[in-house]
Amino acid sequence: METYSILKDLAIILVVAKTFGLIARKCKAPMVVGEIIAGLVLGPVLHILEQTDFLTYMSEIGVILIMFSAGLETNLDELKKSGFQAFMIACVGVAVPFIGGTVLYLLFHGFDGFGTENFFKGLFIGSIMTATSVGITVETLRELGFLKGKVGQIILSSAIIDDVIGIIVLTLVIGLKDTETKPTTVLLHTVLFFVFAILGGILIYKLFKRFDARYPHSRRIPIIGFALCFGMAYLAEEFFGIADITGAYVAGIILCNSQDAGYIDRKVSVSNYMIFAPIFFVLIGLKTDLSSLTMDMLWFSLAFVAVALLSKVIGCGLCAACFKHKFMECLKIGVGMMTRGEVALIITQKGISLGFIDTTYFSAVILLIIISSISVPILLKLLYAKSPDTDVVA
Repeated sequence: METYSILKDLAIILVVAKTFGLIARKCKAPMVVGEIIAGLVLGPVLHILEQTDFLTYMSEIGVILIMFSAGLETNLDELKKSGFQAFMIACVGVAVPFIGGTVLYLLFHGFDGFGTENFFKGLFIGSIMTATSVGITVETLRELGFLKGKVGQIILSSAIIDDVIGIIVLTLVIGLKDTETKPTTVLLHTVLFFVFAILGGILIYKLFKRFDARYPHSRRIPIIGFALCFGMAYLAEEFFGIADITGAYVAGIILCNSQDAGYIDRKVSVSNYMIFAPIFFVLIGLKTDLSSLTMDMLWFSLAFVAVALLSKVIGCGLCAACFKHKFMECLKIGVGMMTRGEVALIITQKGISLGFIDTTYFSAVILLIIISSISVPILLKLLYAKSPDTDVVA
């Protein structure tokens, strides 16, 4: 009977999630927004579904595959070409929201001192704000014909680096939460993991390259990719105390320059798009506790959105100004980096599963994703209409 109940839940989730996702796309919003709303409707609103262990495990696979796919799509050559400028914009674009989010939480809930529960919750709220999702920005710039412009390339390169730094920040904050672990130990474990990832990654890449040359575009290629993804996720969590999503992301980066990286990504996307990712996003809606959405939480959510958006514009824009970009270019870079998406949800999900924050905060993150997804394309179109980007990267 339990098995049949699981099958019923899966059927409902897939149909309703995709229906709401397509409606969201028609409204020029990301499909994930529709899938999250589907979870809200199925759970807190109509009480048709509830969270189960099975759905939780499926959701965890979904988030791991999302991060693996993000790693596969990383352009290392673009990272190398972007240079110091994009790196600095990304660093400041992470630092300002991180500090802003931490201060915002402490202003609302009080500062009890360094190392206290409230302080770590503040750090985690700051971590949520660091993530940038440029999918919508890229589509908007491509539609306008400015993706290959100077500003478009800076946004793209900075966002890639931004994601890497954001994952490192998340890893450090998670490690620092353990009161029995010293900050130096956390840093050591993080450094050891990335040393292991670099050295092991080079070896794995060379072996995979030979295997790929011998069996190009065959089914065994994505199978090995899947195995590496899950293996790195396990090693990161079990032996280094690093978030499993970090291991999955690194696995994707290891293979991103391989001949069949795109082929692997397509196979991963098919599995994730059809089953695991919808479950992950629907489960976010199911977990959202609307009953505890008090007036105080509503005010916090509105302040959270404002700080998250403005901190990206201020941080990235001011840093761009230091590299002698014009005011309108700085504004475009800041606005282009405002969007939040899957990574912000993944970080929030991780924080809830580890007991950093409760499910009430999903509402603030969902509101941020919806507002940024709608506002960024509109603002970019207005900015480019007023000041087109004439410098195009060849």
